[in-house]
Amino acid sequence: MAEVDSTNREALALARAGAREGAVVVAGFQTAGRGRHGRPWDAAPGSSLLASILLRPGPSLAPARRHLAVAVVALAASDACSSAAGFLPALKWPNDLVVGDAKLAGVLAEVEGDALVVGLGLNVSVAGPWPPGAVSAERVAGRPVDVDALLDGVLSGVSARYGRWRAVASEYRRRCTTLGRTVRVDLAAESFTGTVADVSDDGHLLVDVGMCLRTVTAGDVIHLRPTPEAY
Repeated sequence: MAEVDSTNREALALARAGAREGAVVVAGFQTAGRGRHGRPWDAAPGSSLLASILLRPGPSLAPARRHLAVAVVALAASDACSSAAGFLPALKWPNDLVVGDAKLAGVLAEVEGDALVVGLGLNVSVAGPWPPGAVSAERVAGRPVDVDALLDGVLSGVSARYGRWRAVASEYRRRCTTLGRTVRVDLAAESFTGTVADVSDDGHLLVDVGMCLRTVTAGDVIHLRPTPEAY
């Protein structure tokens, strides 16, 4: 599609209509793209890879483990950048791809009945314009990047990992740049700081707050010390 309000909304509509697992919505421009907590995701036409994948994982992926579907897409997108653009972004819990401390992409999962829609917005064009704290694939690569090649890499990576949840958790843990970081975690009712000790097999963040480990299933995580460059 050339233009939609949101690829996730289109995929959720397909889910309600009974579309089969594996349906993919791709657009060149979103008029109402959004990230976590309904935050707007704005990008100029043709500047990003915007895609949403419809999944129906069934009992193999309990609701408490749905973050692993986000991990599948994030890992696939990182590998796609490596093959199509020559650099390997790091993964920042819960749903970002980053280069250093700059955001390259975000992943958003939404539920519709037994369906799970996972959307990806990945900055591609060197021109942008991108907000402060963001970076694009072409800026990092220093050359043009083929959006179709990125999409092919993402879909191949998702296909290779889908349903292998234990292996996904292990791979995500190895590649998550949030591990070992001092972080601030912002929840709906409170904020706290600590050191990230691990990512659980369910994809949840385990944060050492001094006297115990706190399990974070959802929240905003801010790195409080620099993230190394990932290429």
